[in-house]
Amino acid sequence: MADQKDEKLPVFSSLKDSPSAMTKKGAYAAVSYMVSAVLLVLFNKAALSSYRFPYANVITLFQMISSLALLYALKLWKIISFTVEPQNNTNKNPATLIPLKTLVYTLPLAISYLLYMLVTMESVRVVSVPMYTTLRRTTVAFTMIVEYFLSGNKHSYSVIGSVGIIVFGAFIAGARDLSFDAYSYAVVFVANICTAVYLASIARIGKSSGLSTFGLMWSNGASSLH
Repeated sequence: MADQKDEKLPVFSSLKDSPSAMTKKGAYAAVSYMVSAVLLVLFNKAALSSYRFPYANVITLFQMISSLALLYALKLWKIISFTVEPQNNTNKNPATLIPLKTLVYTLPLAISYLLYMLVTMESVRVVSVPMYTTLRRTTVAFTMIVEYFLSGNKHSYSVIGSVGIIVFGAFIAGARDLSFDAYSYAVVFVANICTAVYLASIARIGKSSGLSTFGLMWSNGASSLH
């Protein structure tokens, strides 16, 4: 039972393990994430649809390069750390800023991350923004299913009910844009599955890698570029 608890996906375990209410810093982070996520979706949709840019992989590539450059600058200025605990610099690979052994260990996570990014970009291209938002709300349900099969974790009826309300509310919000397209819907649901697998990979590989959240981002980006 203890092993199962350790394998809970972060999206749910963080809610249960939080000892206190959200701080101002947490609120700012949440709002910043929300604004960034919305702007990113709108930018990708505009580039892929309105301006008919056909290469989603090129946009993904430049987004990865931009995130790596930002992470490198923050690391250089010692604002962030790539590891949970300080490590001996002699074990660092200059090309990756993290131990090469760790980079190899997190390779499955990087593959799931790359797949998640590419499929998500395609899903943004094939559906409207309201329907994309609506269908992506089912990601939480997919994550709960993956969590159940991987760790056997069962959620309370209150959690399941809350997720149901979120999904139901999203479909109501996007009802006017509901126009069934088998391919488009299939791509979005595949993106949801890839997201769930990525979260599962973080739970199984990320926590035992010794890397911080920023280190995992750097490892994913560096491995995907290679």
